[in-house]
Amino acid sequence: MSAAKLVHMANQIADFFRSQPDEAAVAGIAEHIRSFWAPVMRRDMYAHVDAGGQGLDPLARRGVERMRGDDPAARAAES
Repeated sequence: MSAAKLVHMANQIADFFRSQPDEAAVAGIAEHIRSFWAPVMRRDMYAHVDAGGQGLDPLARRGVERMRGDDPAARAAES
């Protein structure tokens, strides 16, 4: 899946959670992506963030960064 498509999807998720309090929104984004995105999608998103994260909504980026620490897919992306 292209980075542009992943960014679009992550931004849509951020839009959904935007009405919640800040920390709840970040946690909701992280949980949604962790639950519904395949590991390869998450790895590709981490690579996109590492390359600058062009087009990624700041709230979506925070959600991605929140889940990255305990995601086995993130460790695979770093290899």
